[in-house]
Formats: sequence, structure tokens, C-alpha cells
Amino acid sequence: MYKFVIVTDSDRASGFRLAGAEVFEAKDIEEAKAIIPPLLHKDDIGIVAVNEEYMLSLDEKLMDRIEKMHRPLIIPIPAKKKELDRRTYIERLLRKAIGYNIVLKR
Repeated sequence: MYKFVIVTDSDRASGFRLAGAEVFEAKDIEEAKAIIPPLLHKDDIGIVAVNEEYMLSLDEKLMDRIEKMHRPLIIPIPAKKKELDRRTYIERLLRKAIGYNIVLKR
């Protein structure tokens, strides 16, 4: 069975630990950049959830490799930016996933 691993900051780490996930705590973006690449080569990891701000800081070469990998699956944990509403966040995810800007209206 594959493990579910989290790479996050200290503010969120306790909650994920309480949920039973294995957590790698990064103090800053540079530490996260050092933690993430070795996780991509472990055979027992199936999913790695990473803080969105850490994921956005990864270099382009590593992001290309992540996008082509089948396992582990790397997923972003949404950033805790209060100025970004849900609609804007979903539109940004859609634009990244399909390459088009879709505007959501009520």
C-alpha cells in the first residue's frame, strides 16, 4: 500500500498529523525545495500533497518532470491567501488544467 505524504508549513502540520498522514515540515520555501525531490524517487509513496506556495517555487525542469510522472501523484494544497476568493481560485485551476480562461458566473 502506498503512503500519503504532506509537505507543509508548521501552521498546518499538526492538523495533517492528527489525520494520520506522514508530514514533512518545511520552515520556508528553500527547505521545501530540498524536501520535495527525494520524495519523488521513493517507491512506497503514492501521493504527495504540497503547499501551493512551495509548489509554485519549484523550478521549471522539476515541474515538467512532476507533470509527466505517474507516481507519486503531486497535488497542491491551496494557499491561505484571503484576498483570493473561491471563484478566482477555481478559474485559475481550470486555466492551468485546460489552458483556457473560463469565467464562472452565477
